[in-house]
Amino acid sequence: MRRLIAASPSTQKQLRRSLPLPGFMAAAWLGLVAASLGLCAAQAQVRLPRIFSDHMVVQREMPVHIWGWAAPAESVRASFRGQTVSTTASELGRWSLYLSPGVAGGPFDLTIQGSASGEAPLHFTDVLVGDLWLASGQSNMEFEMYKAATAATDLAAASLPRVRLLTVNKVAADYAQPDFSGTGWVASTPDSARNFSAVAWYFAREISEREHVPVGVIDSTWGGTVAEAWTRMTALGQNAALAPVFAVRGQMTDDEATMQLEDKLHDRMRAEAKAAGQPEPQFPWHPQLNMWAPSMLWNGMIAPLTPFPIRGVIWYQGESNSPLARAPIYARLFQTLITDWRAQWGEGDFPFLFVQIANFKSTPAEDWATIRQAQLDALTLRNTGMAVTIDIGNPDNVHPTDKATVGHRLALAARKISYGEPVEDSGPIFRQATTEDHALRIWFDHAQALHTEHGGLTGFEVAGADGVFHPALATIDGETILLQSAAVPAPVKARYGWSNSPECHLYNEAGLPASPFTTER
Repeated sequence: MRRLIAASPSTQKQLRRSLPLPGFMAAAWLGLVAASLGLCAAQAQVRLPRIFSDHMVVQREMPVHIWGWAAPAESVRASFRGQTVSTTASELGRWSLYLSPGVAGGPFDLTIQGSASGEAPLHFTDVLVGDLWLASGQSNMEFEMYKAATAATDLAAASLPRVRLLTVNKVAADYAQPDFSGTGWVASTPDSARNFSAVAWYFAREISEREHVPVGVIDSTWGGTVAEAWTRMTALGQNAALAPVFAVRGQMTDDEATMQLEDKLHDRMRAEAKAAGQPEPQFPWHPQLNMWAPSMLWNGMIAPLTPFPIRGVIWYQGESNSPLARAPIYARLFQTLITDWRAQWGEGDFPFLFVQIANFKSTPAEDWATIRQAQLDALTLRNTGMAVTIDIGNPDNVHPTDKATVGHRLALAARKISYGEPVEDSGPIFRQATTEDHALRIWFDHAQALHTEHGGLTGFEVAGADGVFHPALATIDGETILLQSAAVPAPVKARYGWSNSPECHLYNEAGLPASPFTTER
């Protein structure tokens, strides 16, 4: 670019003609670029993205990627753990370098030095090497520690020097951002953990204690959001089966003007109630237009993180995709998200561990059972794990407060999949159904010592060739369940926990609950 601006007048004239702009606008554009480059050169200063700060965690046993911005062609040097590596910024002022992998440990210092005369080095202290996990999703992952059922006890003991926390601010963007909005890393303390993701904190605590390594967790969450907002636009556009995402989005934009008028009316009604000393009226929640837009949260809150190596992802989302127009495509959408995130990090199939949404009464306009089945289907992808929560939700509150159990079940999946521990990480998972005389036998994986807790063996249904489901009498038979119904003399289909808020009480020897399922998939 600098060479273009410094070209001869005749070359600049040809360049202006080649731009898809009127002549005077092309000249103005070139002048603006020249001024910008001059300003960049005059104010050269090496800069790093916000993921670099004191108290940070870098992923062990992987190359340490450091990148940022500087003056064009400026030399940049990084020193860490006794190693120094240099590189040169591109003509656009971008630079990137890698340092050698290392084992867990620390604290260390990280120093970045530019070659510009008089430029002070960037110096980061208390840097740990350990395992870095990204926590993302909607409100049940965002749910703060101080709201958790066991917060009073656990926050008092939240001073964990080897657990580090980083929060990404909520930003929706039209295109992938080079950096995120947020503050730097902090060590876990009662104060810093208070407003951090409860699920992520409980997960990090267990992993740090069990694996004896520093653990960093990045909280990049936004309550009430849909999965397509967290998925890269190209990944959505390449899959024709996801076309309904854009149809539903179009309907939202068509309705936006009405929603804005309703918001103004609601604000006026609240103000009138306050002036009259009356209770504030309540109105149904609806999302902001940009927070549900395809790819907008990927662009603003995930893309800036992808150059930084991580151990894996923990994810808790799905409730906002439960409306009847969205639920049927969630299986394809969710697997697209997982596959594309892995591709963008370029680390292979890193562990992607997710929470199956809990039991909630919701409304007939939502289909939580289909979302749970879609999440179950995602286990066909390598290195995925699912924490079933059908037994610990609150039917009357979409935000159950038992986040310690959720964090523990995710940690079990990590300990098995990522760390290779010989632990049971899953409750019974449907494998197959076989027909017997007037009955259907259900086979499970993870089915040692099937039993019921807190209630009877409820939630099972069977259907015949007509596809009409009826409640079934369920009997435990070893590692299988035998289903019968007088209303269905020849059952060929079965399902379990197939409602928004089912009663499910089937567990295995490890005390982990069975996932709802349908044989129709």
